Amino acid sequence: MQNFSFLNEKTILVTGGTGSFGRAFVDKLLSIPEIKKIIVFSRDEFKQGVMQKEINDPKDRVRFFLGDVRDLPRLERAFHGVDIVVHAAALKQVPTLEYNPFEAVKTNILGSQNVIEAAIDQGVKKVLLISTDKAAQPVNLYGSTKLCAEKLFIAGNVYADRISKFSCVRYGNVIGSRGSIVEHLLKNKDNPVVHITDERMTRFWINFDQAFSVVFFALQNMEGGELFIPKAPAMKVSDLFDIVSPKSKKEVIGIRPGEKIHEVLLTVEEARHSIELKNYYVVLPEDKNIHNEKKWQKIKKGSKILPKDFYYSSDNNPQILTEKDLLQVIKKFQ
Repeated sequence: MQNFSFLNEKTILVTGGTGSFGRAFVDKLLSIPEIKKIIVFSRDEFKQGVMQKEINDPKDRVRFFLGDVRDLPRLERAFHGVDIVVHAAALKQVPTLEYNPFEAVKTNILGSQNVIEAAIDQGVKKVLLISTDKAAQPVNLYGSTKLCAEKLFIAGNVYADRISKFSCVRYGNVIGSRGSIVEHLLKNKDNPVVHITDERMTRFWINFDQAFSVVFFALQNMEGGELFIPKAPAMKVSDLFDIVSPKSKKEVIGIRPGEKIHEVLLTVEEARHSIELKNYYVVLPEDKNIHNEKKWQKIKKGSKILPKDFYYSSDNNPQILTEKDLLQVIKKFQ
């Protein structure tokens, strides 16, 4: 069982707190009695209203802050007195962002810069970016903007004068998140035909509990500048369709703009300055202004150096998501 003593009497703010991850993460935070206060920061007043009605916390620890990460003064106000920020706000739909690139830049890049500046100005102790496998060797605008956000967060440690620490987590598709292929298939079980872009396609798949685990591990162990990556199972998308929608006929329609056949979580270049733990890979920063061996003595204990030319992608992953595991996650999600 995870020890949450490091969250004792802490105030935690979640940007994008009404999104798929944010909503589920707030529920998880509410189950931790040590936490002093939880602040939900998002721009969607309707979702905030729904969320306020659904939440039942006897301690009355949840506060709602209407605002946009594009608005720096609003972030500075929201971050006042906050100990930890989990930055989950982002525009994420790949095809949509291919045709609305400036909006992605404003939210995912400039919004992340605003989070960094507000956190430094308000003295927030720990700030964690929620990133995506699409940021590794990006081929679409969404992945490119999240890679920029990762770079900004790592570099943020240079400006923070060790008062604020900035780190990132990077993981793949979350089963059951809003807009995911699993959610789409479950909502359209009776469709006679389902569309597959390429039968070779593979993806990393994790559930919300696994996402939360890497987030808490990062928050507990971060010293500033790390990128935390969970070891996650992978599965062919066509196999997932067979399990979730077995009666539907599969029609191959070709790759959409910005799609990859396989996703990467850890690149060859990153692996050269990474360590392997039991459940995670940790990319350590190369920048000499951030890198400090003394800081990572604890996390490096028992770690392994990765072999030459190692990389971690959904097609070379020894960990396969089984049908049994997938159905268990779907049952819990439903």
